[in-house]
Amino acid sequence: MELIQETPDLSAYLAADEAIDHHHPLVRETAARLAKGAADSYDYARAAYEFVRDTIPHSQDADDPRVTWRASDVLEQRTGICHAKAHALTALLRAEDIPTALCYQSLAHDDGAGRAVHGLVAVRFNGAWHRQDCRGNKPGVDARFSLDGERLAWIPNQESNEMDYLVLYAEPHPAVLRALKAAPDRPHLWKTLPTAL
Repeated sequence: MELIQETPDLSAYLAADEAIDHHHPLVRETAARLAKGAADSYDYARAAYEFVRDTIPHSQDADDPRVTWRASDVLEQRTGICHAKAHALTALLRAEDIPTALCYQSLAHDDGAGRAVHGLVAVRFNGAWHRQDCRGNKPGVDARFSLDGERLAWIPNQESNEMDYLVLYAEPHPAVLRALKAAPDRPHLWKTLPTAL
């Protein structure tokens, strides 16, 4: 699979915006704490990934009705769906100058009723992009940080018209961000998240 940069300018994948607010003191403080124990940028990226995957519960798994979308809010409130957690991880990685992109999949809901866009990140190491899924593990989901083959939460089932989007976005996709920002709670968000990009 060949991932496609939305822009050829790598600096776009280090930028801050309203969702990826890596200039925020809480993001900087968290990044600095994680960086202290890291031997190099790869070790830091793995630590940041595991921090977001393991210490910020996916709000659906935790039955938490709150909706977060800004990286600093995800870190402060310790909750978020896949997109919000991807924003937090992107901010932590960019805070330490690791180019990071947002990327997406279209997947069927667990109950098979409808589909939703799922959020991931891709990190750039050794001249290549590597997708990572920090949504959080649960029974049946065992995502891992890896630069040697993907260890994502889900592999799209093409027979069910599930798919990987190949574009690497420098900013959150507008349709995803609109849904997150407008949702008063997670049950409402589940009805309004885009089903395709």
